Amino acid sequence: MQIGQLIAEKAASDTPFVSLEFFPPAAEEQLPAFYETVEALRALDPLFVSVTYGAGGARQYNTLAATAELARRGFTTMAHLTCVGAEPERIADFLGQLRAAGVDNILALRGDPPKDSVWDWESGHFRHAADLVRFVRTTQPEMGIAVAAYPAPHPESPSYRLDRQYTAAKLQAGADFAVTQLFFDAREYAALVESLHAHGVSAPVIPGIFSIQSFESFRRVLSLCGASIPAKFYLALEEAHHKGGNAAVRETGLAFAVEQIRQLLALGAPGIHLYTLNKAQLCLQIARETGLAKTA
Repeated sequence: MQIGQLIAEKAASDTPFVSLEFFPPAAEEQLPAFYETVEALRALDPLFVSVTYGAGGARQYNTLAATAELARRGFTTMAHLTCVGAEPERIADFLGQLRAAGVDNILALRGDPPKDSVWDWESGHFRHAADLVRFVRTTQPEMGIAVAAYPAPHPESPSYRLDRQYTAAKLQAGADFAVTQLFFDAREYAALVESLHAHGVSAPVIPGIFSIQSFESFRRVLSLCGASIPAKFYLALEEAHHKGGNAAVRETGLAFAVEQIRQLLALGAPGIHLYTLNKAQLCLQIARETGLAKTA
C-alpha cells in the first residue's frame, strides 16, 4: 500500500503517527540482533518503516534483503534509493525486485558520489532526486514515493530560498510526501512547511527526529548534514559531556528530542519519523514520553 494514502487516512482522523528508520547491518552475523530490535519496536505500531541505502549504492543488496524481510513480517516498508551514478536499467531492476518482494514505497534520493573519486555532476542520467521521482512515477506509477526535505538548507545549497525551491520541485515531480533530514529547531520545520505552501505544495512533511547519543557522534553528524543547532542546546550538551560523559549527553539529547516532538505535533506535524539508530529502548522511551504510542 502506498504510504501517502496511509498518511492521508491518519490526517483525516487527526491521529499523529510514528514511523521508523533502520539501517541494515553490514555483516550477516548481526542480523539476528537487528531483527530483535525490529520486533521490539513493533510495539510502537509504526505507520511505516524505512531502510537506508549506502552512499553511491553501496550495500544495495542489504537494503533489498532487509526491506523485503520487513515486508514479509507485515510492516509497511519503504526502501531508500539513491540515483547518483546509476543508469535507468539498474534503477528499473531494483524497483522490480522491490515490487516482487512486496515493497511498494521508496524514498527517492540523489545520494552522494562515491568517495575518493572525481565526480562530474553533469554526467549520468540522473542529476537530481527530482529526475528519479519522474522516472519512478513514469515506470512504476503504482509505487509510493517520498523525498527528503531540509529544514536547514542542504550543505550544497546556496540559500534557504533555492533549497525550498528544490524541495518543492521534487514534490511537484510526483512525490507523495517528504521526510526531513534531522534538525533541532521546530521553527525551521514550520518555516519549511510555510514555504512549500507558498509554492503551491500541500504534500505532508514528516519531521525526522534524531536523539543525540554522544558528543563525538553529534559533532560528526552535524558536519555531514549541515543542520544548525540552537546555541542553548549546544551548550547544554557540552556541559553534560564535561560533567557526566556520554551517559549525560544521552539524557540531555533524549529530553530535547521529547520536547522537540511535542513542539512539532503542536505545530501540526502529521507524525514523527524516528531515526532509530537500531536502538529499541531509546525509541520506546521517546514514544512513552511523547504519547506517540500508548502501549510502548
